[in-house]
Amino acid sequence: MAIEAWFMDESNEDQRLPHQRKPNEPVSLDHLAELGVLYWHLNPKVYENDVELKKIREARGYNYMDMLDLRPENVANFEEKLRNFYTEHIHADEEIRYCLEGSAYFDVRDKEDRWIRIWIKAGDLIILPAGIYHRFTLDTSNYVRLMRLFVGEPVWTAHNRPQEDHPARKEYVKSLTERVGVPLAAH
Repeated sequence: MAIEAWFMDESNEDQRLPHQRKPNEPVSLDHLAELGVLYWHLNPKVYENDVELKKIREARGYNYMDMLDLRPENVANFEEKLRNFYTEHIHADEEIRYCLEGSAYFDVRDKEDRWIRIWIKAGDLIILPAGIYHRFTLDTSNYVRLMRLFVGEPVWTAHNRPQEDHPARKEYVKSLTERVGVPLAAH
């Protein structure tokens, strides 16, 4: 069972809707990997003793973990927080999320600055590279329980777009250029 991803439409409707183009334009795992987005599907029912999760954490140095339970009744100023998560931004570090329950969307920009919507569900572990423009929102279920993983103490600072001069963004753009051998213009 692979993750679902697609190019988004240009609609300004509720951010929690799928926003698929008509006809739908799916995005493959290979295309996501070209952007530096990594994905695993694990068994969320055994996350506490999951050997595969342990291997990933050890190989990538994720030594800190916490949980995030997002639903209206658990989060003060829920709608405002959701709007804040939906603001386009980058981080200086990878963003690692493992969906244990529920579902949500991560939107990432591709090389042509188009939005790709990635629908994460229980069992999906996704890694967004440092410097990639992205945003997050719940879907219409309005619920997700996520494990957040970090290297060292958690630092979660969002740098809202534009950030073309941020070192993480420059490194990310350089990595895309090296992968394809064609310079990527700043957006």
